[in-house]
Amino acid sequence: MSIDYYTRLERGKETRPSPSVVEALASTLRLGETERAYLRDLAARTARGGDGGAQPDRAGQRPAVDRGVELLLRTMRPHPVHVVSRTYELLAATPGGLRLLPGMKDVVRWLALHPGARALYPDDWENQIRGCVARLRSLAGTAPETPGLGRLIAELRDKSADFAELWEHYDVQGHTTGTKTFHHPEFGVFTLGFQALDLDGTGSHRLIFYCAEPGTPAYDVMVLLDMDQPQTGTGLATGTPMANRYR
Repeated sequence: MSIDYYTRLERGKETRPSPSVVEALASTLRLGETERAYLRDLAARTARGGDGGAQPDRAGQRPAVDRGVELLLRTMRPHPVHVVSRTYELLAATPGGLRLLPGMKDVVRWLALHPGARALYPDDWENQIRGCVARLRSLAGTAPETPGLGRLIAELRDKSADFAELWEHYDVQGHTTGTKTFHHPEFGVFTLGFQALDLDGTGSHRLIFYCAEPGTPAYDVMVLLDMDQPQTGTGLATGTPMANRYR
């Protein structure tokens, strides 16, 4: 790759690099696999000519959760589980999932604006919000037409100085697995593993699953979280739009 060609890319005068050029750039910049995937998606989006049939950014649209996903959540009890949209709206949860994050209706708004989030993660809050900001940054680059995304980013940049600062880092390295230590107002300090999974065929819904080894104190806490939640007909919270208390 010539210096002249790279300069044209950098200045936006060349907008359709070949796959080999994209890979060469990724290697030169020493990008990780997540960052490489992000760069490939950006290049592919540009090659398609933009948004590829963008949807307007309309308010009040909350995607429904498939019946199959509801049944899946039922089988996952007593584990805390959340199903979220591309912009981290809470769409469904097991009873333990609702009790695990007190007051959470929308993951990113809750992390950025709710004082309970900092209390729940006193030693790790910055890492938690950084992961969410990174996923939104990636989404803004590869699918900026996502309903509600532009409005969410503008709101949080205005209301949260921490979000605004992290947004300018252009980090796209999110978290899909690991552990989280909770300082829970009812159940004290405990650590759970987590795994985030994309649900194919659901309109880009994402499942976040928390776990602990059976027989451990953390597993006992999961059971209590699940039992303490008042039961409904299905034992799940799904389908009903959740009012946003942080606006």
